[in-house]
Amino acid sequence: MISTAALNTGHADFLAWAEKERGTALPARAVDAVLTLLALRGADRRTGVPEPTPQLVRSVLHKDLPVLLCATAAERDALSDILRVLADRVRTAGRLNAKRHARLLAAIDEALPEFRAAMDDPWNLTWPRWYASLLRADGVDADDPDAVRAWLTEHQRTPHAERSPLPEPLQRPDLSARTFAARAELAQALLGAFARDAAGASPAGALLPAPPLEADRPDEALAEHLDGIASELTDRWTAAGLSEAFAGPHANLAPGPEALPHFALADRLLDDHLDYYGSSSVPLPPPPALPDPADIRVLLHAAPIPATLAAGGDDDLHDLAERCGFPEPATTVWNEGTPQELTELGADILAAVVEAMPAPEDPDQRYLLDGAHILYTLYERGSTPDSVVRKAADVSDGNIAPELEDDPVAVPTAQPAAYELPPLPELSALIGRPDLTETERAELDTQAQALAGTVDRLTGTGCVFRAGDTYGLTPLGSAVMRHLLTVGHCVAPDPETVATWDATDTIAAIANWPTRIAAATVTRWTADRGGTDAAWAGLLDAVSAAKSADFHNTRTAELFGHLDHAGIPTSVLRAALTDPVTGAYALRTLLARGEQAPEGDVPLNARATLLLDDLDQRWIDDMRAYMAAAAEERDLEPLPTALLDAFDEVAATWPGGAVPLVTALADANPAAAVRVLEDLHDRHPDGRVRGAAAHEVKAARRAEGRRHG
Repeated sequence: MISTAALNTGHADFLAWAEKERGTALPARAVDAVLTLLALRGADRRTGVPEPTPQLVRSVLHKDLPVLLCATAAERDALSDILRVLADRVRTAGRLNAKRHARLLAAIDEALPEFRAAMDDPWNLTWPRWYASLLRADGVDADDPDAVRAWLTEHQRTPHAERSPLPEPLQRPDLSARTFAARAELAQALLGAFARDAAGASPAGALLPAPPLEADRPDEALAEHLDGIASELTDRWTAAGLSEAFAGPHANLAPGPEALPHFALADRLLDDHLDYYGSSSVPLPPPPALPDPADIRVLLHAAPIPATLAAGGDDDLHDLAERCGFPEPATTVWNEGTPQELTELGADILAAVVEAMPAPEDPDQRYLLDGAHILYTLYERGSTPDSVVRKAADVSDGNIAPELEDDPVAVPTAQPAAYELPPLPELSALIGRPDLTETERAELDTQAQALAGTVDRLTGTGCVFRAGDTYGLTPLGSAVMRHLLTVGHCVAPDPETVATWDATDTIAAIANWPTRIAAATVTRWTADRGGTDAAWAGLLDAVSAAKSADFHNTRTAELFGHLDHAGIPTSVLRAALTDPVTGAYALRTLLARGEQAPEGDVPLNARATLLLDDLDQRWIDDMRAYMAAAAEERDLEPLPTALLDAFDEVAATWPGGAVPLVTALADANPAAAVRVLEDLHDRHPDGRVRGAAAHEVKAARRAEGRRHG
């Protein structure tokens, strides 16, 4: 049975009208959800029922029902009939003419396929929908609160390993976040309905029962009143008694974001990833190897801080223990949790330790000593060890060559516990400064000691290690970090997933990875496909396609460097010389190997593509010089001419000279060539070059306008 006392939606009258006038017995629970959500979204109710519109229908079907209603198959199938009968009811009341009625029916039909997809989308699952589906699958009457409570109690006793797993790829934080968002949206809709009721907007009367505004604290009373209605609606649309159970004895079954410390750390890691790459969809390199799931328990139990929290009795860690759910429910997870739950517990402990770290007194050290950033940068380099002093030097002044940043660091077998800076010769090699002085070494020591102290706090979690100047993620740390990044919806594949990618996805991913990791990935990828020339050629084809699709963001030279480091066969490079986009890169790679190659095989367009990349970099060099002078408020003398000099050098041997070269640059990629051509137009001393550049810029802009027109 569906109680209709809470909201004035005309539920009972509508059911009766449908049966009498249309001979249709509609499912009461689904009707209640549709009518209520339409009303909460502001549908006109002057006819006694909420009047649907195409926009409201789409909102309710696509946004509301998929997160709020645990619908049976019969209820899903009935949604079309419910909305069509409702449209007929409003038409009968004279509120829709034939044309608007037909348009509404068409909108219903158009919205239903997306509704069905949304109902099946695991990302729309909430805790109430999940548990309602489980207990219904067990034959429990979802409208019987006693039966629901009994099922929850029994489920609580079920060993964790025997419980139904969440649908892939969901994690508990995903349901926590979706549940929180859905409840917040429902609360906002109820508040809006209260405001409309207060304004007396509907001839049908107030939608909500009167709130207790005569209370001593009316604002609090109203919030409690609306929250109670939200709970009632949630239970009616999922299973009776869930809201009370999740707020009390079974709260650990449906934790909110506040009960999962690692949820906040996942957000911080996502922020770092967005700062680095601008998109959460850019894949991070996988760790060299992840621990077997069966080993997670052993690794976590061996870690100092987790073991101490599980044992209890350490007053200094009381707040940390409470934050991580000790003694319960964390102790139950500690003793009988699945590998996934133990990984989550490890993430909770790591997050709580990061959260408890004191803020550095020196603002300049904030970035250096940010625990979340330390963890992210370790994973981002493929979970391979790094150097404390090299990282400190890089963060302090950024004067570290990129190839050194990504270099692996050997893990010493025995080192003193206290941090000691490497000797001057070793330190100079680590950071690429052969002229490093003892004074500079002393300055670096201050930064390195601070970073080592932060790293040592993290080592207690079992996720990080430090051996002398070397630090990195442990196997447990790699597993925990991958979980955290996944929770933050970053793409953090495991090695097995990477092996299944096609050539296009592989090239797109390795473009952002350190060369050694990119090369190892390519080597494994081609080996899995027999190491044939065809497999390697597929990767080169993917580079060419990527460059054509996105000139500026495809770092072709780096990709060829990765492939060269991976040992791409010379025969494949020779075959690629004729590629109209990347042929010149293949030639340059062969020449760098000391190979002889027929330069005449490379099309002019391919030569222009490589040249455009080089000239664009010279344009960047010139702009940096201008900006540096402006920042220092000084005249720039002599003016930078890196772009002009590079152009003239190539033009001297280009077929036909400088003007045909301008045309070739524009043909290679008109949109990408614009800023180079504009600079040539503004600054080149040869009037013919300036004129040709101006012509090509205009043509490129016209083409771009047509493309967006």
